[in-house]
Amino acid sequence: MRTLLLLKKINLYVYPRRFKSDCFVTTPIYYVNASPHMGHLYSSLLADAYYRFQLLLGHKEGVFSTGTDEHGIKVQQAAAASGLPLLEYCDKISAEYRNLFDEFAIGYNQFIRTSDQKHKDTVQHYWKILDKKGYIRKGTYKGWYCDADEAFLTEAQVTHVKSNGENSVVSVDSGRPVHWVEEANYEFDLPRVKDRVKTWINSGESIRPKKFQDLCNTWLKEGLMDQPLSVSRPKKRVHWAIEVPGDSEQSIYVWLDALLNYLTVREHLWPPTCQILGKDILKFHGIYWPAFLAALELDMPRSFLVHSHWTVEGEKMSKSKGNVINPRICAEKFGISGVRYFLLREGTPHSDSNYSETKIFRVLNSELADTFGNLLSRSTGSAVNKKQVFPPFDRNNFDKYCKMQASELISLLEILQDEVGEYYSELNFYKGIALVMKVLHTANCFVESMKPWELRKDPSCSAHLDCVLHLSLECLRICSIALTPVIPMLTNKLLDKLSIPVEARTWPDMVPSWKKEFEGSSLAHEKLILYRRIQA
Repeated sequence: MRTLLLLKKINLYVYPRRFKSDCFVTTPIYYVNASPHMGHLYSSLLADAYYRFQLLLGHKEGVFSTGTDEHGIKVQQAAAASGLPLLEYCDKISAEYRNLFDEFAIGYNQFIRTSDQKHKDTVQHYWKILDKKGYIRKGTYKGWYCDADEAFLTEAQVTHVKSNGENSVVSVDSGRPVHWVEEANYEFDLPRVKDRVKTWINSGESIRPKKFQDLCNTWLKEGLMDQPLSVSRPKKRVHWAIEVPGDSEQSIYVWLDALLNYLTVREHLWPPTCQILGKDILKFHGIYWPAFLAALELDMPRSFLVHSHWTVEGEKMSKSKGNVINPRICAEKFGISGVRYFLLREGTPHSDSNYSETKIFRVLNSELADTFGNLLSRSTGSAVNKKQVFPPFDRNNFDKYCKMQASELISLLEILQDEVGEYYSELNFYKGIALVMKVLHTANCFVESMKPWELRKDPSCSAHLDCVLHLSLECLRICSIALTPVIPMLTNKLLDKLSIPVEARTWPDMVPSWKKEFEGSSLAHEKLILYRRIQA
């Protein structure tokens, strides 16, 4: 019953081991004004773990998209500073993102670049539809503009401050300077779709966590959709952009261009199952994106999962402070799986998370090397498991030797599938991982209490030993499947060690052996050290 409730909660329809619907998951596309950092990797890891979880549930593989946003004035400036031609600069930074995601096993199947001709054609196609439907008209924009954020701002979104004796106007959200702009451009009729956007924002769990849904409602109350939105810039100001169809003097606003990437990659699928984004781009995704979709008469995304940011040793990550974290350097110290595990273990969508090397050492050593790795070595080492087998399940011996002695562990294993699944469906991977670690810790305590190294010395205790080994290895099997969205490279090695067939590594396969048939298997011959302890 709990599994059925979980599947209903995440809007899936279950069939025997497979879902009819395809899965469509997106990351934001990343701006190429600078090289990728840990925050970009975190967004993509969340999407990757979520997508892997959907596939384990039985979803058919659909679209998992990511990519780079390559137009706009900040890219013009960054390319000029680098001394490279614009497209060559974009090629370089876009390749950095793609290589990083490949190194960290991000399982995307669509990598979009907004400089690609296919995307340019998509943007101009939908511009023409919006124009034909009467949503776009040419006018004169008078208002505030933030070059750093590439955003038009209402009066409520700016504030007057005094710094070094001088008055200035800055964005309320970012604190960056804004200036007054008066220019001819095209405007999108936001007020015309306000009611539809408001209805979507408040339709169940369209935006999660709820605090971000509330923030979108606050923006609506402040009048963000009460006036038209400028959707173009004069080409003499922003020349590195997609041209407005039929007007060679205007370029399409970078955020309209960027948001339409999701329509470029959709293939036959729509709407997206889940769109993952950072809180800094919520306004564009939570207000403007559904507004464009409403005007185009396309279905809204099923859900947005919004995450907060990372600080470094308690301070905001910034170039000026020199504390921007390079993921590749971290991977050299802690390994790809170590970084994946730490970010998903410590990242909390609802509030900012703290990156601390002291914490990384502690978490990886205590959880991956000790708790997880120790149970593996105890259960598969030849000193205890002389026959190198995953013993079959024996009901009589199980009831005799384990049912009472391992009651807490058995109870945890029986709820793990549903509890972790519910956490993962909400993008709360940190909660799911914590529960898995609780199970592994409990299993270690059980093994310690059973003393299998003593049991193996007495031939009359072989049935007892097999029961202990079965339960500890069954715990490793179930927990490995549960952690596959998080650290797939490690868990697949462990499941290989246990000789678990690839087709038997899905979410439904987390059902414990005492609730289904399990005949046992031989362990793979290769010795496996799951994760080596790291030295500070």
